[in-house]
Amino acid sequence: MMFFWYSRDLPTPGRLSASNFPQSTKIFDRNGILLYDIYRDENRTYITLDQIPKKLQEATIAIEDKDFYKNQGFSIMGYLRAFRNAILSGRIAGGGSTITQQLVKNTLLTSEQTIVRKIKEFILAIQVDRKYTKSQILELYFNATPYGGTTVGVEAAAERYFGKKAKDLDLPESVILAGLPQRPSYFSPYGQNPKAYIERGKQVLRRMQEDSYITKKQELDTMKKLPNIVFLKETHAIKAPHFSFYVKDLLIKQFGENVVEQGGLQVTTTLDYKLEEKAEEIVKEEVQNAESLKVGNGASVVLNPKNGEILAMVGSRDFFEESDKKEKIPLKGGQFNVITQALRQPGSSIKPVAYATALEKGYTASTLIMDTPTNFPGGAQEKDYIPKNYDGKFHGPLQLRFALGSSINIPAVKLLALIGIKNTLTTAYDMGISTFAPTDDNVNRFGLSLTLGGGDVKPLELATAYTAFANQGFKSDPIAILKVTDPKGKILFEQKEVNKKRVLSPEVAYIISHILLDNNARLITFGSNSYLNVAGLTIAVKTGTTDDKRDNWTIGWTPNILVATWVGNNDNSPMGDVASGVTGAAPIWRRIILEALKGKPSENFIKPDDVIAITIDSLGGGLPVDGQPTRSEYFIKGTEPQGSSPIYKTIKVSKADGNKIASQSEIDKNEYDARKFIVFHEDDPTSTDTKNRWQEGIDQWIADNHKDDS
Repeated sequence: MMFFWYSRDLPTPGRLSASNFPQSTKIFDRNGILLYDIYRDENRTYITLDQIPKKLQEATIAIEDKDFYKNQGFSIMGYLRAFRNAILSGRIAGGGSTITQQLVKNTLLTSEQTIVRKIKEFILAIQVDRKYTKSQILELYFNATPYGGTTVGVEAAAERYFGKKAKDLDLPESVILAGLPQRPSYFSPYGQNPKAYIERGKQVLRRMQEDSYITKKQELDTMKKLPNIVFLKETHAIKAPHFSFYVKDLLIKQFGENVVEQGGLQVTTTLDYKLEEKAEEIVKEEVQNAESLKVGNGASVVLNPKNGEILAMVGSRDFFEESDKKEKIPLKGGQFNVITQALRQPGSSIKPVAYATALEKGYTASTLIMDTPTNFPGGAQEKDYIPKNYDGKFHGPLQLRFALGSSINIPAVKLLALIGIKNTLTTAYDMGISTFAPTDDNVNRFGLSLTLGGGDVKPLELATAYTAFANQGFKSDPIAILKVTDPKGKILFEQKEVNKKRVLSPEVAYIISHILLDNNARLITFGSNSYLNVAGLTIAVKTGTTDDKRDNWTIGWTPNILVATWVGNNDNSPMGDVASGVTGAAPIWRRIILEALKGKPSENFIKPDDVIAITIDSLGGGLPVDGQPTRSEYFIKGTEPQGSSPIYKTIKVSKADGNKIASQSEIDKNEYDARKFIVFHEDDPTSTDTKNRWQEGIDQWIADNHKDDS
């Protein structure tokens, strides 16, 4: 009667199946390296019995239930001890549960220590033993047993403690796992008794030897190995943490939180963990090296620009490092992912977008712009905008190739004024920078400072924009996930097509890349031997530093690798004297891109057929002029110069006074000399009061630097 009374509300043994076990989702790198387990309450991956080493099965049976293959799911002696303890101490303890009973307790019942629960366990153990074979029970046991903390099941345990699959466990490792279920928190090598597993392991080995599962020699040899077992460091339980959490968020958006945390998804990502590991190490080392410059944090992302695949993502100096308010360098690292979460000013790294816009509108790499002191109207009740160059100097006539290659500021601002802020914002937005929508509000808010980085961007979006330069004008959206399957291998998602969009012509993309790989074009600012010049490799690269030294960037690319790197401080405090191309982001970028290119075939940028090389005048940018040096330049067919530069003029000078232009009467009387001059002239499209401030700056520069020229 009592048997039937306690049986009335019992769960059915049929609930014991793999499909009823919540399983963790596993995120892998592109080569199958496990990065992260996602779970709600239990970290579990269900595996079949044939994936569990025989020695682990034997060790578990020896220490937990030596009569497992003989009993009917329960132990009479165990129950007698349990009831004796209940009488003597008033609680159920030390009952010596069988493997079947433990399975019932872990899956069908609560863990409360009462006589009623023990009776229910007894009834269910009999039912389970009748319904399932011993192999099925053992398989279910190995997938339902807690091995410490949230780790449930032997596969998750093998990965947590040893960083490997259960099938790859050796004898010492199997012995350690077999000993954990009795008191997981006590015997865990990560607990307060990190060596307690050794004595427990010895107990397991003795039982195995007594039951003839191993020889005496195997027992003794394995005992000697136990103290020297190397466990996976707890911080390594998650690899590539910033990327892994980024992927988790993507999965939740696609499949929902319940499926991600309990559905046992198998996720193959784009990440190359070996490259990621090196990138994390490089960022941490170089940020530490730059502490004297008040650099507290760094971040980097590596993309394949052809398809947008994220190969590495380092979101901060150290994911596991907490910020310390007492430190002189604030917020050195931590879980904040600068690459995906931050809004940072790009500095001059936004310039290529403006120059690309100019090339699309017919400007060329030989277009001449004067780098001279210039005031730009600030608008109603605003101060004039007076940009300065990085080196504090003015360089006079500069063709766009050298203005961009050396990142000279004043020509960039003039170019923006000529092509239009809204047009540049449109290009930037099309290239993937969502914060640069071409709205009237943004046009007014950013103004001409836009081209010097006067607006916030998301680092991943900035890196994505640059893929268009590397990929013949196609922007490749970032991809993190290649494939998702359910626990049975059914494909739920597979990335088959590249998400790309043409945002630039291939000709413009090529010329921008060529300018930024040209070491000669960057000599003014960076010299010949900066970190940007990588001997033997064809790499385009652009730096960026905000005027207030709060952000420092280096973004470089080949046709098959793009690396974007940032340094600064998470609280937006200024750094010290960070020098573009020398300190800050550049050393990080150089080391990471060299790592990323190891073992990859060298690829050069493909010149489109509509890009032609023309010999031009080195000063004016037009066709060659007698007596003037020349150089070669690339042009989009149809934009190449048709004559000499307009700076070369023949002027009629008074014979009476060689310093004056001839008057009309002198011209009529033929009292003049025709002399050749170089004349620099610019109109001022920003003027609101008829004053030509651009020409004023040119005239002042000539007076300061060439007043004695004849």
